[in-house]
Amino acid sequence: MTSKPQVNISALQVKNLRERTGAGFQACRDALVEAAGNEEQAISVLRKKGQAAAQKKAQRATLEGLVGCYIHAGGKIGVLAEINCESDFVARTDDFKKLCHDVAMHIAALDPRFLRREEVTPEILDRERDIYREQARATGKPDAVIEKIVTGKMEKFYEENCLYEQHFIKDESVTIKELIDQAIARLGENIAVRRFSRFKVGEIEGASRSLEDAAADAAPTT
Repeated sequence: MTSKPQVNISALQVKNLRERTGAGFQACRDALVEAAGNEEQAISVLRKKGQAAAQKKAQRATLEGLVGCYIHAGGKIGVLAEINCESDFVARTDDFKKLCHDVAMHIAALDPRFLRREEVTPEILDRERDIYREQARATGKPDAVIEKIVTGKMEKFYEENCLYEQHFIKDESVTIKELIDQAIARLGENIAVRRFSRFKVGEIEGASRSLEDAAADAAPTT
């Protein structure tokens, strides 16, 4: 039986991996050893471990947390994002606070429409599929190819519009879900974005009402 060759991992390698992933020293060193010193493979190892940790903790209640905030463009864009964890202790850590700030900043930059893909309504999905199908059909491609094109475009739709599917603005090699999974692995608690709101000066939402309408509703009837 042959033993695996000894892999020498330098402190600089660990430092570089920590800067890229935010994972702890020992986790980075172990990942580099497992990947035989290959940094890209070590990142994959950390992602898989983060995903596994997240799956194990996914059913645990998250009743604590923080409301992260971010203001951008001279006060023209603002975001509030509620991110939950299991304990007040973790909520008070610098690591968790940084996660809340980073997620709020990301929302300000990329303006997701939904939190997860499961929240996209059937009506919106049907409309998008119809648009993509007609676009593909106009190219004259056969139906089997058209459906593959539609499936690919729907995945792109999720990636562009759902927060958890979007690639992190500060590191496009990871999605927001993977960023959260990494935090779960580091902090040892289930973590989830519960809700968020993005405000832009002058932007009017379709469901918004004017101050005059609100005042009229609140006025006493005679």
